[in-house]
Amino acid sequence: MAIVVEVQLGVDPDKPYVWPVYVTQTRARHRCPTGLLVVTINAAMARWCSRPIDTGHPGWTLTPLVLGPQGVPVVTDAEQAKAAPEVAVLSAMAHGQSEAAEAIGVAFFEAADELDEERRAVYGDLVLSSLNAAARRKLEAMMKSGYQFQSEFARGYVAKGRQEGILEAKAHDVLVFLEARGLEVPAEVRERVLASTDIDELDRWVRRAAVISDARELLATTGS
Repeated sequence: MAIVVEVQLGVDPDKPYVWPVYVTQTRARHRCPTGLLVVTINAAMARWCSRPIDTGHPGWTLTPLVLGPQGVPVVTDAEQAKAAPEVAVLSAMAHGQSEAAEAIGVAFFEAADELDEERRAVYGDLVLSSLNAAARRKLEAMMKSGYQFQSEFARGYVAKGRQEGILEAKAHDVLVFLEARGLEVPAEVRERVLASTDIDELDRWVRRAAVISDARELLATTGS
């Protein structure tokens, strides 16, 4: 059997016309029974995707199989996340805006050490980007308060996220300071400031931004 998998995040009036084509083409290519599975993380979209498609041919109405948020379990147990990490990721995507978001995130990061390096990075990004802002802040607060994740990856990942946030904020301060003083910020200066990964360097630039008369002078004195 073949399965055509479609990820649908918004209403697309073309899909009721092209989905039957995908199914028939795949069936002809592989010469086997073929189904259509639509994945969405929005309940309203799940209802839209589930509507039967009347192809116009007698007896052929295509009703997509739909995996929506109601079909994805809420994974808040680390052992469950460890046994099925992809389901844990889907749980974050489907329920990351709910009250369970924090518990979902904790469960995933507790189980993350069981994954290979590539999947840890990709899945970690997906999970964090799917959680609501309150849940992301709580994960960082747990780290600051001394909560010890069992996962080495979790400790490094959350700390990395906090470090990146500090760098981004300081780079923003440098640029805002220059612009507030009426100084034109050339593209190369802006790119260099935003690309900096040195907190001490950014701190020096904040102080320099208060006294220089040309934004280009910021880069000319990076060693001072």
